Amino acid sequence: MKAGEILVIDLFAGPGGLGEGISSCTTGSGIKPFDIGISVEKEPSAHKTLTTRAFFRKVANNPVARSDYYEYVRGNLSRDELFSSYPEKAAAAFEETLHEPRALGEHNDQIHQRIRDLVEEHKGFKVVIGGPPCQAYSLAGRSRNAGIQDYKAEDDQRHFLYKEYLQVISIAQPEVFVMENVRGILSAKVDGKVMFPQILDDLKQPGKVTDTEGILGYKIYSLVVDAETPENPSYAKSSDFLIRSELYGIPQARHRVILLGVREDINGIPTTLDKAEQYPVTVKSVLNDLPPLRSGFSKLKDDGEEWARIIALHEKRLNKIFKQSNKVELVDELNLTPLLGLPRKSTEHSNINEALIPEPLKSWLLDEELGYVLNHDTRGHMVKDLLRYAFCSAYAQLNNGISPKSKDFPQELAPAHANWNTGAHADRFRVQSANKEATTVTSHISKDGHYFVHYDPRQCRSLTVREAARLQTFPDNYLFEGNRTQQYVQVGNAVPPFLAKQIANVVLKLLSDI
Repeated sequence: MKAGEILVIDLFAGPGGLGEGISSCTTGSGIKPFDIGISVEKEPSAHKTLTTRAFFRKVANNPVARSDYYEYVRGNLSRDELFSSYPEKAAAAFEETLHEPRALGEHNDQIHQRIRDLVEEHKGFKVVIGGPPCQAYSLAGRSRNAGIQDYKAEDDQRHFLYKEYLQVISIAQPEVFVMENVRGILSAKVDGKVMFPQILDDLKQPGKVTDTEGILGYKIYSLVVDAETPENPSYAKSSDFLIRSELYGIPQARHRVILLGVREDINGIPTTLDKAEQYPVTVKSVLNDLPPLRSGFSKLKDDGEEWARIIALHEKRLNKIFKQSNKVELVDELNLTPLLGLPRKSTEHSNINEALIPEPLKSWLLDEELGYVLNHDTRGHMVKDLLRYAFCSAYAQLNNGISPKSKDFPQELAPAHANWNTGAHADRFRVQSANKEATTVTSHISKDGHYFVHYDPRQCRSLTVREAARLQTFPDNYLFEGNRTQQYVQVGNAVPPFLAKQIANVVLKLLSDI
């Protein structure tokens, strides 16, 4: 297999998680056969991230250019200065991401023409990757939709964005495609009918759906369950397509549907993913080497000494609360004393040698040349929420990593929410426990930190963008552009790159054996 022999067409790319993992795949001799020809993304900040990363990939083997990239992410060089120093590589990065945000369904003329050009120029294998936006399929999205007056699923075009994916398959006719989506796609309904079987049928015959003649069909494989009849794959249940990421070395219980389509003329049966030798990969093992930080205040002037004073008051209240619980014998083991002198932002990675991350994830995440921590600053929280965060972190320490439900909170810490005691939002506050894998990192992290409380009560805060990115397995040198809220959204919507790399290995083996 030669370098760049496999053309990758990346749709609904987000900040590039799926593309990052696939393009990083190497052969045994170190060759990178996957080459991203086009990445399509409509959200401006994600598109900027995507373009920056495309540039980095193109200059990564040039020590001088790589050093200049580090100067950019450290804030010592502007993006324009960086790109103007390497105009050919910058131009190629912009061409890869279509120069500006683009959306399938809105800019099809430009997108489809670019894909046609790439397919005509490329003489090797082709792979289409991507996950159509999932808001209409996700359980949370469906809950929101149910509250919209006169909402009809059959009128929500987001249910049918996968057909844009089919249109690209009909144009590119790739040997393989990889399609990712939320687990809610397995149960989503339109007109009372579960959509997933129809989606599978459509993916098997894209030409029929797009009314394009001469298009070969596809066999749809699971990446985690062996097909009952490999030559003509079928599966006992829809959930056989569900990947539980924590079983594959991802420090997060991210459960996603990922379909592997293989063109019917390809003689080969894909393997399934190998489970990680060590799992779960815990939150603490992935985050412990990052600089400790304190939170800020959302409605008070930021002041480190005032923060320490308030957290110290919380320490006294929590000690009293826990001594009244049935865990009184363990309370003395708690250390809730606030860490003094903490900043809200730190770029110093002085603890990199103390990283507990197991291999091979450690080598994937860390970049010892970088010497800097990107996107690692905290948001502000309400004082009362900081007390609840500290309670959550301490409770998990006393209860083997279990995060408290609303029923576990003392009345004095209960928020003024009408549904607090109904059970509807029993886990409104949730700690990411030190000794477990994280729960699913979602774009909700951009709204508040209640579901993403740091395990250390002495820092008393929610996760930073970099910590969320670590749990999503983005390499430390992966810069997220845009403001902090936009960065959180990008991370929450992404595919874990380290999982994508493993999927790429399956695809590479299949194509290499042809």
